[in-house]
Amino acid sequence: MRVAVIGASGYVGGELMRIFTMHRDAEVTIATSESSAGRPIHSVHFNLRGYYRGLRFTKYSLDAVSKTADAAFLALPHGRSLNVVPELLEVGMTVIDLSADYRLRNPEDYERWYGFTHPYPDLLSRAVYGLPEIHREELRRAKLIASPGCNATASILAILPLATSGLIGDDPIIIDVKAGSSEAGSRPSLPDHHPEREGTVRPYSPEGHRHVAEVVQEIGGIVGRGVTAYLTPHAVPSVRGALATAYVIADRDVGERELIAAYARTYGKEPFIRIVRNTPIRYPNTKYVIGSNFADVSFAREGKRLIKAFAAIDNLMKGAAGQAVQAFNLAAGFDETEGLRAPPLRPV
Repeated sequence: MRVAVIGASGYVGGELMRIFTMHRDAEVTIATSESSAGRPIHSVHFNLRGYYRGLRFTKYSLDAVSKTADAAFLALPHGRSLNVVPELLEVGMTVIDLSADYRLRNPEDYERWYGFTHPYPDLLSRAVYGLPEIHREELRRAKLIASPGCNATASILAILPLATSGLIGDDPIIIDVKAGSSEAGSRPSLPDHHPEREGTVRPYSPEGHRHVAEVVQEIGGIVGRGVTAYLTPHAVPSVRGALATAYVIADRDVGERELIAAYARTYGKEPFIRIVRNTPIRYPNTKYVIGSNFADVSFAREGKRLIKAFAAIDNLMKGAAGQAVQAFNLAAGFDETEGLRAPPLRPV
């Protein structure tokens, strides 16, 4: 299948380009960038020297994209995909949007969390939230995939076994996420510039991070009622990686065996979820997922009802480009793991 990467010069765009060098069923035929148009791919993504010989960044054009590709990945800033998605769908393309522009099903949530009225509420109902662990069957026939946010992905994957097993009580879910600097993109604001983050740990967006809307939407959909969640991300000195710790008060006393069974039942057959239990590292650690599409998950108990659920991901892979390709593989009818089999890097 011919693939377009729109917004290919950023970190997520670069990860998509890297993944497709390993994909046997799809190839990148056009890569767009407004700032780097006319330049070869390796002039921005130095790690891809020797790949994509002859391919250069071009400015976005619907005509050029529709003539040279069958599917389009949009690695654009929030708000920039809004008007691009409908025109790509109109010409019959499969669209995988990695921005937040189509993730929320309720149009009113965009007014609350993003401060604008969504111009295409009909498309929100058609978009499939691109988390395969929840929406695998819907993704198999999807034309519009809304790829989840990185902090939301880690949070949902930490909590999911508790939701599917009926263990979520009425108490609010409290989520803490430690996030690497690449979450801020290749053009960060001053506080998110890596030299400003090195040697420190600090919270950001502590009065309501936007990704919590995705957590509430997806976990609420599983338990069949409204849930309350609060999420605070923390900037840490690492470049890549996100670690979510979710504090969940179960609706009843819960034992170790029941939790182990819940995780095994939920994730036992998942190709990219690894349960960390009784291993030397004991709990998920971002160091052991970097460069891969894996999510490492586990839990700890305190008392009879407090469950601490953990998930570690590479924010640019399972939190962005890798997960998007996983969803694309399902939509295209390919092996779900195609292009994504590379193990994590060690050491990093």
